[in-house]
Amino acid sequence: MSMIGGTPKEHGETIADHATYEGAQKVVSQLIEADIPAKDIAIVGRGLRSVETVTGRLGYAAAARSGAINGILLGLLFSAIFVLGTPDAAIQLFIGVMLVGIAIGMLLSITTYALLRRRRDYTSITQVIADHYEVTVLPRSMQRAREIVGRTASQATLGHPAPAAAPASEPPTSDPPEYGERVDPPGPPRYGERIDPSNQNLLEHPGGGGEQSR
Repeated sequence: MSMIGGTPKEHGETIADHATYEGAQKVVSQLIEADIPAKDIAIVGRGLRSVETVTGRLGYAAAARSGAINGILLGLLFSAIFVLGTPDAAIQLFIGVMLVGIAIGMLLSITTYALLRRRRDYTSITQVIADHYEVTVLPRSMQRAREIVGRTASQATLGHPAPAAAPASEPPTSDPPEYGERVDPPGPPRYGERIDPSNQNLLEHPGGGGEQSR
């Protein structure tokens, strides 16, 4: 990921939105493979926030260790300059210059920590992350880019077909009553409800369903 200051001269339209930067990178790779001009594509992070991750406690030992590593690089630089100036120099001189570079690096790091330890006594890494990432394309390549993104989405949908819908359940059917079986009459009708003639006879003669008494 490259971060260069400045405001882009042209703004494109959003063709894809992803929650992760890796997802936006995949879309950009697909567009470039389809011969979309790279200068027409941009990844725009929305909802930027800074996250500082604490990696450890900073003390004199850690400061000296960090300074020694930087001193090795400084010693290599001094040794290379010295060797180029005097090609016939002894190896002991080369090692001596390396040790001097390490000592200078450790001294600078310890001095810096001694001055700043009251304000900062830990090491950390700062990152700028976004809530989501939009892939934008300039208008001159918009139609072609939408076709590519839509084709990719269709292939992903075909690769994972939707599950078949469950068959609708049939309503339960009630068997007709057998001969001589008592049938409970329905409750009284509500106001304005239409009454079936057969049900009306049951309401008027509740005992009519059985055998008449002699």
